[in-house]
Amino acid sequence: MGILIKNTLAMLPSEDGHAAGRHDLYVEGADIAGIDEAPEGFVASETIDGSRRLTIPGLINAHTHTYMSIMRNVADDLSFPDWLFGTIEPIEDRLEPEDAYWASLLSQIEMIRTGTTCFNDMQMHIGQTTRAVTESGMRAVICRGLVGGEYDLDERRIREALEERGAFASCDRLTFRLGPHAPYSCGPDYLRGVAEVARREGMGIHIHIAESQSETDNMWKDHHCTPVEYVRDAGVFELPTIAAHCIRVSESDRAILAEHGVSVVTNPASNMKLGNGFAPVPELMAAGVNVCLGTDGAASNNAQNMFREMALLALIHKGTHDTPQCVSADEVLDMATRNGAAALGLPTGSIEVGKKADLVMLDLDAPSLTPLGNPVAALAYSANGSEVTDVIIDGKPVMRDRALLTIDEQRVHHEIDRICKRLGLA
Repeated sequence: MGILIKNTLAMLPSEDGHAAGRHDLYVEGADIAGIDEAPEGFVASETIDGSRRLTIPGLINAHTHTYMSIMRNVADDLSFPDWLFGTIEPIEDRLEPEDAYWASLLSQIEMIRTGTTCFNDMQMHIGQTTRAVTESGMRAVICRGLVGGEYDLDERRIREALEERGAFASCDRLTFRLGPHAPYSCGPDYLRGVAEVARREGMGIHIHIAESQSETDNMWKDHHCTPVEYVRDAGVFELPTIAAHCIRVSESDRAILAEHGVSVVTNPASNMKLGNGFAPVPELMAAGVNVCLGTDGAASNNAQNMFREMALLALIHKGTHDTPQCVSADEVLDMATRNGAAALGLPTGSIEVGKKADLVMLDLDAPSLTPLGNPVAALAYSANGSEVTDVIIDGKPVMRDRALLTIDEQRVHHEIDRICKRLGLA
């Protein structure tokens, strides 16, 4: 039994980037089983009229902290050290484990409603975001945040991360990485130990690198190297690595990232809000680095909306580089889909036979998409996420005609209100 999306304007990959055309899409099980031609024996249990819909691959949020939705709009207009150490960490210290479950569900509501089907999450509370994902139907990569100086083979957080992976092994929408937080919070011996565990367990790494000028300055002062060099020298880049931010990276840093196949996740809204600057995205691309896109957590963004992030990414580099050609709409869409899938090692990110059926449908009658013109440009410059009507993940509908099917949205809002009152955030 499967789903037929009939006569939709579908965004397919092409030699030049992306091409939108009228197609019938056949979904069978968790996969895209056919385009325009039904697979043998296909039976549609449901047919969706796609004639007034633009169907795109689900967006991939390649760096976020979904539990941070509880901290939305509470730490604003602060310097990065005051934001992190003075405001956010004290709130984190007061969170109870189940708070992270409800907060992650809130983030997932926002992501589904704005077309994100997969996210790469660095989290603190074992079993909470993972539990939320099993219920929401989203696809996620879960990374236990790790900090430390000296490495201890019995280090509790690493044990927890491995135990969590084992406990949720039956959910094929979940994969796991290790998440050493950042060079300034992980000593070189600790990073080496984490890299050794990742190598032994066949896991990748998710880490923040070079997020602020103070981080780069302190790293040079204390270790006489850049944050990129520091992480490389600890052996982390010998594993599949996703590096968030990479704002303060030199030409030699960019060459190191490219040489080791490190994927960089840029987070425009968060980086601007905290006054940290802009990642050198055109220069990273020119060096051969796989660049992806993420929102970061709602504590610093303050949204989990990848359409807003795509628009910012498409625009800011044109302004900072004085040329409208430096980051194209096609490249931005790639960063939000195919590049993220490549970084995470997941068979999604494009509408192709054999890929996972992670699909998002947008209303072609929405004012923001009228007239449509170039659909790729419309996604990068015009859409804001409100146009999303239907979301299918792993071949299963999770939102239909803007109604969530897997999450009790009213219950989530009730629980978030309760938690905020307890924490003094409301």
